[in-house]
Amino acid sequence: MENLGLTKQQADELLEKNITDPVTKLHCIESEAIMQALAKKFGEDEEKWGIIGLLHDIDWDLTKNNSVEHCIKSQEILREAGATDFLIETIISHGYGMEAIPALLDKQRSTKLQYSLVAAETLTGLIIASALMQPDKKLASVKLSSLKKKFKNKGFAARCNRELIAECEKAGVPLDEFLELGLGALQGINDKLGM
Repeated sequence: MENLGLTKQQADELLEKNITDPVTKLHCIESEAIMQALAKKFGEDEEKWGIIGLLHDIDWDLTKNNSVEHCIKSQEILREAGATDFLIETIISHGYGMEAIPALLDKQRSTKLQYSLVAAETLTGLIIASALMQPDKKLASVKLSSLKKKFKNKGFAARCNRELIAECEKAGVPLDEFLELGLGALQGINDKLGM
């Protein structure tokens, strides 16, 4: 895999410096965990895939109230930190095709890594929403069968884009297997997430 220009420690420091919102920080950590699980499945570099998940929303504190800048500001933050063009392009790919980001509207994802990132970071929302529906609000209480039903129920966590989650299949992972992998990844870090 290509060089990212950043070590895991540098990525952690960059997250601490740029993301103050605790919910966003947890989302980034969740995305890191699912990306690492995917890397393990594919026989790829788990640390590098994890860094990509961890940093994918590095500009969210700056852009959450101005979505046209999301992924655009990321480029500046990452470049200044020493990230390679490969890392920057991979990270901004999760915004490709989104109407809310006109600058990226005509771009399309094309690699297993890009499909994996958008699917992983979107899946975190569905899994966390499912956990919050449990009486104890714990990830350990979420059953795979329940998560599959919630995926099909478009009214549940309605802002969670199922089409983006389904891009896991373009990366070569069947949807049911991806839901299981993602759930397992987050259940594996439930202590870190406080869930």
